[in-house]
Amino acid sequence: MRFESRRKRRQRELADLVFEPSWRIMLTARWPHWQRLSDAERSRLEDLTKAFVAEKRWEAAHGFELTEAMQVLIAAQACLLVLELDGDPFRGVTTILVHPTTLVLVGQRSTGTGGLVSSDPYPILGQAQFGGPTIVAWDAVSYDARHPWRGQNVVYHEFAHKLDMLDGLLDGTPPLVDDAMRRRWVEVFTREFNALRRGLPGNLLRDYGAENPGEFFAVATEYYFSKPVEMRAQKPDLYAALSGFYRQDPAARFPTVALAAEDPMSGTAAS
Repeated sequence: MRFESRRKRRQRELADLVFEPSWRIMLTARWPHWQRLSDAERSRLEDLTKAFVAEKRWEAAHGFELTEAMQVLIAAQACLLVLELDGDPFRGVTTILVHPTTLVLVGQRSTGTGGLVSSDPYPILGQAQFGGPTIVAWDAVSYDARHPWRGQNVVYHEFAHKLDMLDGLLDGTPPLVDDAMRRRWVEVFTREFNALRRGLPGNLLRDYGAENPGEFFAVATEYYFSKPVEMRAQKPDLYAALSGFYRQDPAARFPTVALAAEDPMSGTAAS
């Protein structure tokens, strides 16, 4: 008698899962980015999404009703980041905790500036924790999905942190394939991070990226996937470095788009 290994059995079970037609309809209606993908990209993203939904633990906060459609929308956006990556890049993701709306943190926290701390209430749209859950606010997830050209996306942001954490550090440098890529990455990201911190004119990225290198990588990832045409034109070195890591060319999927309308959530941040 042949015994199937646990890994092979799990692979077979995932292959047998069906990406429901209703999910495609939902993604088409609620996430315009879905329609920018090629047929081959959508097929791969469907496989990644159904596995992500099935394998991860999902929790809803404060009695919030978390539906399957919500899980699929979150999973599809998260898996876009790893569409071309090898192995299991989300192995550090265990639980996705979904809140209905903005979270307000209380207690002391680092301000990221000179070792200072603050006890002021701090509203956030998401948070990625080492060894803990990835937290997102559903209203922000839904809004960001419907407005993919605005440069902000809480799912991209928090799951970029999870990729950054793969080497055990939250330092703005995810695992890279070789030393040459790492040296180039550090050179480009250090230059662009310092430019943002100094408030130099012409900066594409929002100020939150100046908090620390980890936040810079997460903010840069948001812009790379949601405003890639602008990033390629204004920050070609940064775009090239991110393309080297993610192995994608998102600018090829997007026409030049107008700046989105004023963001009603501008007073909150992803963490």
